[in-house]
Amino acid sequence: MSITAPRTRPALDWRLRFGALSLIWGFSFLLIKVGTEGYAPFQVTLGRLVFGTAVLAGAMAVKRERLPRGARTWGHLAVAAFLLNALPFSLFAYSELTIPSTLAGICNATSPLWGMALSLVALSEDRPTRVRVAGLGLGFLGVLTVLGAWQGFHGLDATGTAMALLASLSYPVGWIYVRRTLAGAGHSHLSMTGAQLLLAAVQLGVVTPLFTSFPARFPVAPTLAVAALGVLGTGLAILIQYGLVAEVGPTTAQMVTYFIPVIATAAGVAVLGESLRWSTPVGAVIVLAGAALTQVRARSSAPKGLGVEEAERVRVVGGRSRSRGGAAH
Repeated sequence: MSITAPRTRPALDWRLRFGALSLIWGFSFLLIKVGTEGYAPFQVTLGRLVFGTAVLAGAMAVKRERLPRGARTWGHLAVAAFLLNALPFSLFAYSELTIPSTLAGICNATSPLWGMALSLVALSEDRPTRVRVAGLGLGFLGVLTVLGAWQGFHGLDATGTAMALLASLSYPVGWIYVRRTLAGAGHSHLSMTGAQLLLAAVQLGVVTPLFTSFPARFPVAPTLAVAALGVLGTGLAILIQYGLVAEVGPTTAQMVTYFIPVIATAAGVAVLGESLRWSTPVGAVIVLAGAALTQVRARSSAPKGLGVEEAERVRVVGGRSRSRGGAAH
């Protein structure tokens, strides 16, 4: 007869941790904006990855976890690190050179829309329904509202906005890749995530010196912003989010995605003094409503092939990403 050890309850209620995670990821776009005021975008991304990796390395040391083994696994993780960390983090940092953090946060909310559209093509079990297709159309309408399409996108930086939207697209592409290559890899979430962040940091460590020079000074506010972005928005947030998934399940935990643009907008307006047109919050609400509809599934069509650890592994973000392609920063 086996005896199961009693499961210890976390010190903080999951609702408090859910709220903390929403704030951390919502404020990440503000931190990116502040960081780019003192450092080049690649330097901001490299810094957040180094600090985030350090947090996960500490957690692995405490739990006595080891990095995964096998050249094939590391090869797939390198691709995942690029699609889920190095690329979107860098694109968001570059985008915020020319667009407000509020707009970047709202663009991030389009990830579930991209994910739904891509999964219909790439994942055979994701069949379209009228509700989900309607959600995709509604979300697209919301994006046009945010961008002010009826005004010819007047006053909008097209390059910066395109970068933010591409960053949001990168998350579901990475998620689909992980689902196809790393699902059931047999390693712990912490081990895989730590290795993925490490590889992303190495990738930025190689690229950054090629396009930037070593900083001549280290301004206080941008330096603290980059450190907070890495420690809180990349490292600690991953640990909190995984704990939520383990306790309340991925469906409830991924609802944090819908709070991120709200907090990002409020932070950008209140702290950075960014302007806010009526179309921005209205469009954001439409985007979130469309994204929510794309997640509605028939009761008989439960997700296949993606366990809790695999579903959550792709949220390394900061990302800000959901198991179905959302993002987190």
